[in-house]
Amino acid sequence: MTFTQQIITIGMVVLGTVMTRFVPFLVFPAGKPTPKYIQYLGKVLPAAVFGLLVIYCLKNVSLFAGSHGIPEMIGIAVVVGLHLWKRQMLISIAGGTICYMLLVQLVF
Repeated sequence: MTFTQQIITIGMVVLGTVMTRFVPFLVFPAGKPTPKYIQYLGKVLPAAVFGLLVIYCLKNVSLFAGSHGIPEMIGIAVVVGLHLWKRQMLISIAGGTICYMLLVQLVF
């Protein structure tokens, strides 16, 4: 990439980030009620995103080769256990990720 292309790319990324941050506040101001379909999307999309992430993370796991998916299943169990215990999403995700990485790097 030339220097000009790099500057244009950085500018477009900044513009895209700023737009995604500020446009919702302009489209849905505080004094106006939020439309029902936006409220519905706010309720169902988080679960859909997590479901998509689980499927994406497990798509290449082979039960018939290597570690047979054992570190992945242990990582999932740690995430579920931590979430049921602490009810903190970041702790659950971080704990499961750390557990999985330790298993993959040191055990399997």
